[in-house]
Amino acid sequence: MVVENLAAVEQKITEACRRSGRNRDEVTLIAVSKTKPVGMIEEAYAAGARDFGENKPQEIRDKQPQLAEDIRWHMIGHLQRNKIKYIIDKVCMIHSLDSIRLAQAIDEAAGKLGIVMPVLVEVNVAGEESKGGITPEETEQFVREVSVFPHIHVEGLMTIAPFTDDPEENRQYFRKLSKLCVDIKQKNIDNVSMCSLSMGMTGDYEIAIEEGATMVRVGTGIFGERNYPRTEADGRVEE
Repeated sequence: MVVENLAAVEQKITEACRRSGRNRDEVTLIAVSKTKPVGMIEEAYAAGARDFGENKPQEIRDKQPQLAEDIRWHMIGHLQRNKIKYIIDKVCMIHSLDSIRLAQAIDEAAGKLGIVMPVLVEVNVAGEESKGGITPEETEQFVREVSVFPHIHVEGLMTIAPFTDDPEENRQYFRKLSKLCVDIKQKNIDNVSMCSLSMGMTGDYEIAIEEGATMVRVGTGIFGERNYPRTEADGRVEE
């Protein structure tokens, strides 16, 4: 199932890139493996997947030692400061920076290891009360404040679009985030590259690619449905 699903997702990504005049290598597929066993991740790896996303630090901590060393792990869920220690030496990027206090904690942890951690600023483009993230209006100032930390590099923005049966409804949010990213990039802020846009999930990643996503987070579309408590499902961070 995983192999066939991954191939189908890859085909849709290729087609979305073609429709929008982009090269396939401009988009990174992050296979969201949260709650899934190591065996399923190994299937996806064998089929060519190298980027995997988790929304709980403990899962990265536990899974990473059991899997291939060349896997690129992405922290895509809400990150608590006291959990940074679990993933700071294991992930290639943190997608969910949403506070100065978190930025300071990441900077301190990365500094102890002598590394610079790539981060994305989470933006609540749709203004949903149930979602975290910075408002679009506050994003540029937030990026400027984060840019002073020497062990963090702001590489772009991330958003979690609303759950909807019609992915076209989310085009407006992806377009808005893409424009915001371009606007901030044009300011040429030190220690800020704005080269990455993490947006789009199982239900709407093709629309996100058409609007400029450089990373899409696909879980259900690759690994199948998940079983988790209703409260967690309501606060979903990716599919």
